[in-house]
Amino acid sequence: MVLKFGADAQTLDETPFEGTDVTHSEIEKRREFLTIDESDAKRLGEIREFAHENVEGIVEEFYSHLLSFPQTAAFFRDPKVLARVKQAQTRYFLDLVGGSYGDDYVRNRLKIGRLHQNIDLGFDVYLGAYRRYLDSFLRRLLAAFTHDTEKAIEGYLSMLKLVFLDISLAADTYLRTIRLQTEAIKELATPVLQVRDGLLISPIIGMVDTQRARQLTESILWAIREKRAKVVVIDITGVPLVDSKVANHLVQTVEAARLMGAVAIVTGISPEIAQTLVVLGVNLSSVKTVADLQTGIEEAEFYLSNRPSNNHDHEMQGN
Repeated sequence: MVLKFGADAQTLDETPFEGTDVTHSEIEKRREFLTIDESDAKRLGEIREFAHENVEGIVEEFYSHLLSFPQTAAFFRDPKVLARVKQAQTRYFLDLVGGSYGDDYVRNRLKIGRLHQNIDLGFDVYLGAYRRYLDSFLRRLLAAFTHDTEKAIEGYLSMLKLVFLDISLAADTYLRTIRLQTEAIKELATPVLQVRDGLLISPIIGMVDTQRARQLTESILWAIREKRAKVVVIDITGVPLVDSKVANHLVQTVEAARLMGAVAIVTGISPEIAQTLVVLGVNLSSVKTVADLQTGIEEAEFYLSNRPSNNHDHEMQGN
């Protein structure tokens, strides 16, 4: 049997596995760190016969444990579903001693991780279940190798290396989902809408702290570049409070937009915010401000209609 380790030669690079953030070179680094090599494949090959003889009992014991807890039993109410996952778990277990741990192995493990995440299986439950799995495996392994305990321990330690690789891959799928959700929340928290060619609007609602202000700046500058915008209207009508740090971020956003060839107009500064900014001594002289969003859009439309005039361009940079 060919014992295959590492990524395929043509893909040993920073190319991520499909649908993941995990690159081929990252997998190689993990294998090296876990010291997974040909000797592990050899040791696992020596317990392959044991694995095939005991897989049914290990899987049955594993699911009996899961079914004894309401939070995990809920995933397997349908007998057909339970039968399918038992078959999948059997294949999963035998793959651990299969001897081939290249790209196909990694893809399969990532797929399983996505499945667990998609059914909303908590990572704490995943880890707890895995511990039970290993416990059952080790007890049966030691019982089968009473004549050669050293071989059993070596095989178990080699399997642990693969198990930790598998856990890291499962964690990647959970973390990627969290990252994507965080990015989606950021987009909702700092929306930048294209009204027409050259014109963006960023309506901000709710409290704005320093972190959100920084996200707003990044979103606006990214949108200016991607949409090739010439004017962006930042409406803060729905913002109840702006402190000096947030106000300074607004000033920096306006200046950064100018450096990218766009004009920024801030609309909807409430009387309370205006008074606060005056008391704080925040200098907004370089920022074009108007009373409300409608007026801001009118100013933007006027600017876009008269762009050839450099004079108006300079006038738009301040009050």
